[in-house]
Amino acid sequence: MEWTDAAELIDGDLEGRLVFTCEHASAALPEPWTWPQQDRWLVDTHWAIDIGAADFTRRVAALMNAPAVLSCFSRLLIDPNRPLDSDTLFRENAEGRTVHLNEALLDAERIRRIERFYEPYHAAVSSIVERSACDTVFSIHTFTDDYEGEKRHLEVGVLFDDDEEPAYRLVRHLADAGFHVAANEPWSGKIGLAYSSVRHAQEFGRCALEIEARQDLIVDESFSGRLAEALASFFS
Repeated sequence: MEWTDAAELIDGDLEGRLVFTCEHASAALPEPWTWPQQDRWLVDTHWAIDIGAADFTRRVAALMNAPAVLSCFSRLLIDPNRPLDSDTLFRENAEGRTVHLNEALLDAERIRRIERFYEPYHAAVSSIVERSACDTVFSIHTFTDDYEGEKRHLEVGVLFDDDEEPAYRLVRHLADAGFHVAANEPWSGKIGLAYSSVRHAQEFGRCALEIEARQDLIVDESFSGRLAEALASFFS
C-alpha cells in the first residue's frame, strides 16, 4: 500500500527500543481538499494540528536514532488517533461551531478519506513496528493550555491503557526530572484516546505509551530539549 501523502517516515535503528508515532503532526489538506472559508479560523489551531508535536517527534527520534511515522494531513480531515467507529473520526464541531469541512458527509466521502489517509497511515506504522525489535510504540501528542476557557497547568501527561507499570515508571522518571506530570491526563488512554499506539502495540505484542505535552511549552527550545533528554534517559 502506498502512503506517500499520508505518512512521513523517519529512518532509525530498527533494533532499538522504540518506534515513535505522531498522529496529529500536520494541518495540511492534501489536494483536492481545501478549507471552506467558514473554517479558516481553524487552520493552525489545536483543532487542526497538535502544535509542536511534529518538531518534537523529529527531535527526539533524531536524539535516540529511532524510527518514526508522522501524519501528513490534518486531524480534521480524518483523525488517525480514533477508531473507525468514533464520533470524532470526522469532527463536526469545535468550540460550539460547525466544522464545515465535515458537515453532512456522505458515506462515499468518508470511505474516500479512510482509504486515502487513514488506512495508509496505519499501514505505515504497522510496517515499521513489524520490522522492528522495539518493545514500545510511543505516540507523541500535545495539548492546549486553554481548552474552551479551561486553563491547564499540567506540563506533561503520560497516557496508557493496559501498560500501567511502564507508564507509572515514566511518570516518576519525568517527575524526578522536574516536570509537572500526571498519568492519563489531560485525557485518558483507558477510554480509547491513545488509540494508535495501543492498536499497533497490541497487533505485535509490544507496550503502548502516549505522551501529551503542553503546546505553549513544547515550542520552547529549553523545555523541548529537557523533555527529549528525559525520554532518552528513560529508555537508555
